[in-house]
Amino acid sequence: QLTLVESGGGLVQPGGSLRLSCAASGRIFSIYVMGWYRQAPGKQRELVAAITRGGSINYAESVKGRFTISRDNAKNTVYLQMNKLKFEDTAVYYCNAHLPLTIATSDDYWGQGTQVTVSS
Repeated sequence: QLTLVESGGGLVQPGGSLRLSCAASGRIFSIYVMGWYRQAPGKQRELVAAITRGGSINYAESVKGRFTISRDNAKNTVYLQMNKLKFEDTAVYYCNAHLPLTIATSDDYWGQGTQVTVSS
């Protein structure tokens, strides 16, 4: 079992910044692909950014150049630095840990989510 706890969400004005953190405990954090997802009201959950254990990174087009994902395996923590925030970034942000097991199965864990609201 891997437990994920997010923090750092809140209310911010457009153009502002927030840094989300996701602390993991319970299993070997470093082997998991870590990702940040978000879900806005009435919309499906979408991938924001992901980072592999080797440091390869993938971003959604909508956040490229504004958000930065990073991980500190010594601290069992993944971060999402969000700059130049826009109204449309408002959502609940979820931390995900993903480990492919076979072609058809994987080991996945989710945090409880943290609210990010961009409003003037």
